Amino acid sequence: MDLLLWGVLPYVSIALLVAGTVWRARYDQFGWTTRSSQSHESRLLRIGSPLFHFGMLFVVVGHVVGLLIPMDWTDALGLSDHAYHLLAVSTGAVAGLAAATGVGILVYRRFTVPAVRGATLRGDHLMYTFLLGAMILGLTATLLNSTGRTGGYNYREGVSIWFRSLFALTPYYGLMAGAPLVFKLHVLFGLTLFALIPYSRLVHMFSAPLKYLARPYVVYRRRDPGQQANRPPRRGWERPS
Repeated sequence: MDLLLWGVLPYVSIALLVAGTVWRARYDQFGWTTRSSQSHESRLLRIGSPLFHFGMLFVVVGHVVGLLIPMDWTDALGLSDHAYHLLAVSTGAVAGLAAATGVGILVYRRFTVPAVRGATLRGDHLMYTFLLGAMILGLTATLLNSTGRTGGYNYREGVSIWFRSLFALTPYYGLMAGAPLVFKLHVLFGLTLFALIPYSRLVHMFSAPLKYLARPYVVYRRRDPGQQANRPPRRGWERPS
């Protein structure tokens, strides 16, 4: 079971992520959208959306630092283990709480505003379940680990090494087998969420309006008022001259 969960499932999740993204890009370009519901309701959206997006940005940065940078590197920089965990817990808790609050507001909005609820797809329910679940489990793991409820477990000596071993195609699945349950659940929810990204509205995270930086300016020309005044009235179905 440990081999399947921590040695096979990560690659299945990555395969679904890559294959789904390529398929959406080639055959569903018009569906590659957030399906924005701003026209239905904007007050809650103005609060929840920035909290979620900026919070997730810092959460992702924190995960990259915590999972990809080995302990030897931070030790070489003179950053003690205590200082690292204090910095990680303080910033990670704030970012995670902001992101979880934001997605909570968005979920509340989606189920309480009739027009937004009517525009909700079945896949959205599944996506929000794993998104909110992964956040809550991550915050719980941070809280339990910082208070010593996980028996002094150091994820940088377990989860982080396992995560980096996936890139070498030699997963150390035994390290995840010894991790606390809350860390295992957080990783499982995260892997499932990765696999769901191409098949949900989250696919828009791979979009960037880079063409806007190089597109030509839109030219607006003002018509001569005198010419408009001397022009006879035109019926609506006639072609503009």
